[in-house]
Amino acid sequence: MKRLLHLLVTFSSYDEEMKKFVAEFIGTSTLATVVVGSGIMAQNLSADIGLQLLINALATGAILWLLINLFGPISGAHFNPVVTALSLYRRELKNKVAVTYMVLQTLGAISGTIMANILFSHPAIDISGKNRDGGNLLFSEVLATAGLVFVIFQLSTIKKGKFVSVGVALWIFSAYFFTSSTSFANPAIAIGRIFSNSFAGIAPHSAFTFIPFQIIGAILGYALFAYLNKKEVKK
Repeated sequence: MKRLLHLLVTFSSYDEEMKKFVAEFIGTSTLATVVVGSGIMAQNLSADIGLQLLINALATGAILWLLINLFGPISGAHFNPVVTALSLYRRELKNKVAVTYMVLQTLGAISGTIMANILFSHPAIDISGKNRDGGNLLFSEVLATAGLVFVIFQLSTIKKGKFVSVGVALWIFSAYFFTSSTSFANPAIAIGRIFSNSFAGIAPHSAFTFIPFQIIGAILGYALFAYLNKKEVKK
């Protein structure tokens, strides 16, 4: 009887973890599909780069609001390795769960990009040749990621995180326009977008150059949150 109870408890724990893993994979995959797919659609609809960016930003902000509300209660709706890494730092996740999140987020972003390519009759794997180079773009990624992280954790302390989904959607929408990099702010999505040679794509060397600066931004954003909320931050 004890053994049966132990097995039931183990299965229940495993099932809960699996739900979180599925949520992170599907959420990140959907996010990548929308980011890349709306970028391709924008290219098809107009030659006006400003309009293309507006379409891409609106679709991205909308899906972020929806995905965070859908999957937040299940996995926390990270969809971003730097958010997961900070949650690990805060001891909100176990090492195994955090690493699995990050792997699934990256695989989800790649699969979502491939899905978008297929939806628009592009080659399933279409490596981007779009160079996004320059110190201004790297600084943009520091600022965009710092702001995103600060928004997430600051709003998580207000009314039990009720406004996180709105805050993230609004930050990313606005950062599409005020940063020269168009605000990737997410290592998994940056890697995923390598696989689409479209408006939303990014050349491999540019993506992997972005990532260290996104990490720096995440650290700075969290440091600001921690400074302003010393009583709230877990030791």
